[in-house]
Amino acid sequence: MDKLYQKATKLRKLVLQMIHQAGSGHPGGSLSAVDIITVLYFYEMRIDSKNPNWENRDRFVLSKGHACPALYAALAEKGFFPKKDLFSLRKINSRLQGHPDMLTTPGVEMSTGSLGQGFSAAIGMALAGKYIGKNFRVYVLLGDGELDEGEVWEGAMCASHYELDNLVAIIDYNGLQSDNYNTKTMNFEPLVEKWKAFNWYTLEIDGHNIPQIVNAFNRAKRLKRKPTVIVAHTVKGKGVSFMEDNPKWHGSLAPDDEQLKIALDELDGKELITNE
Repeated sequence: MDKLYQKATKLRKLVLQMIHQAGSGHPGGSLSAVDIITVLYFYEMRIDSKNPNWENRDRFVLSKGHACPALYAALAEKGFFPKKDLFSLRKINSRLQGHPDMLTTPGVEMSTGSLGQGFSAAIGMALAGKYIGKNFRVYVLLGDGELDEGEVWEGAMCASHYELDNLVAIIDYNGLQSDNYNTKTMNFEPLVEKWKAFNWYTLEIDGHNIPQIVNAFNRAKRLKRKPTVIVAHTVKGKGVSFMEDNPKWHGSLAPDDEQLKIALDELDGKELITNE
């Protein structure tokens, strides 16, 4: 568990440096998702960076595609592409754009950005796996603001109907959308009861508590004939005091030089990871 926490801290540092270098990005939602992505890539999923198209690999879909800096950092750490590529984020002709592109970025399973569609794609992958008799598992991370999309609830009904016990959805429940709190934009509570009503196996956890994340994935693997949803309570901008629970860090700002230094110091990051 200590190694996973250390890895999550390293990913947070990379996310901040990438967005600082790019001058734009989505730091808040990337930082809230880091611990979940860390457990997926460094504990949970069966993947092979040397054979990214391995038929029996587990699949991960980042339905909240704007949080791709966290995904890119994990993929680079896992060896899907050189770490120096991270510092080309959002540059023209870079394969690391502001939303994931499955055609150009190794390890990306689905191009996402239009919210709700990644969830539908993940359901399709899980259904296909059942149809062809493969035992891979499919994981999909949704933002809580994404739950305003009707497509999500159509997908929830579909996955339950087909008893997709090889599918795990994780809600990055940080309470904020692009410019305000969810409750002030479109209140979707009671959220846990909604998923239960759609006949999903529903777990509620602290999305920054790595043992709880690990335990939730382990419980999901033991379940049969139901998809699993993990409602993970998180903090937008987690790990950086001036970003935490602050809607302005959703996507309109990148940390400047001074803010980056403060953030890395708070993460015990005295030394920058360079692009050399």
